Amino acid sequence: MQIKQLDVGVDYSQVYLVDEGCDAYGQFDGVPDHPVGIIQVEKGRASLVVGPQWGTVEFTVAVADRDPGADLDGYEDIVEISYESPSGRISLEEWGGGTTHTLPPLPAGPGTYRLRYHVRGMDEEVAIEIGDHYFLQIWPEPPRDPTVLKSTSSSFQYWLNSERSRKAGVE
Repeated sequence: MQIKQLDVGVDYSQVYLVDEGCDAYGQFDGVPDHPVGIIQVEKGRASLVVGPQWGTVEFTVAVADRDPGADLDGYEDIVEISYESPSGRISLEEWGGGTTHTLPPLPAGPGTYRLRYHVRGMDEEVAIEIGDHYFLQIWPEPPRDPTVLKSTSSSFQYWLNSERSRKAGVE
């Protein structure tokens, strides 16, 4: 497993996982069948929601050759979703053309991967008390439905309910 720890600048509460040759920006097509609120994916890109509207957040990315296991005790909200990488080379990009953080090459090259996104401190009162942190795990896995592994913050519920409302046609 390769682990990279980063300080990532965010704006509009967003950061992007982007495959080489793909564009981070633009609208995502539609609403997923199984929304998980804080991450949306399309081929070659993913949008990850963070707590702060702007600023710098601590972000850890782990690229593994198999499921490394979720850190259920260390994080408040955890979701999983499938991601298709056309090139097997990815980066974490800051909103609006900020810094591009190159990540380790994906172990199986181009193909389908699982993203497990852990969040701690998305609610401001928790972030002030213990700090916020974002942890993304990536490993090769055939596609399957997104899932919520853990949900405790009110901010996560806001994002999840917003996506579910959009899916139902209630905006």
